[in-house]
Amino acid sequence: MSRFEEIRAGLMEAIAYERGELSEGVRVHKLMISEVRDFSPAEVKKIRMNAGMTQNTFAVCLGVSKKSVEAWEGGRSRPDGPARRLIGLMERDPAFAYKAGIIME
Repeated sequence: MSRFEEIRAGLMEAIAYERGELSEGVRVHKLMISEVRDFSPAEVKKIRMNAGMTQNTFAVCLGVSKKSVEAWEGGRSRPDGPARRLIGLMERDPAFAYKAGIIME
């Protein structure tokens, strides 16, 4: 069976399961996804500093402008959802950007 056929079969099984047409022999995986939390200006700065990044490097990693990072740290605005998710990953692991290949040495 080709990779395409495997994916197609899995999708067809998922559709049948959701319709209530399947109940036995189906593997169901439940995931817990952590909340996208908000960060205070001090927390944003602390996370950036723990990652050893300048405001400019932090901004490039998050795909935002340096002015955005300055505004977050100054309390004039807040990061949006995708930026908050990435900041949360950097909070858990300050080396995240390196491990994920966002920053390459």
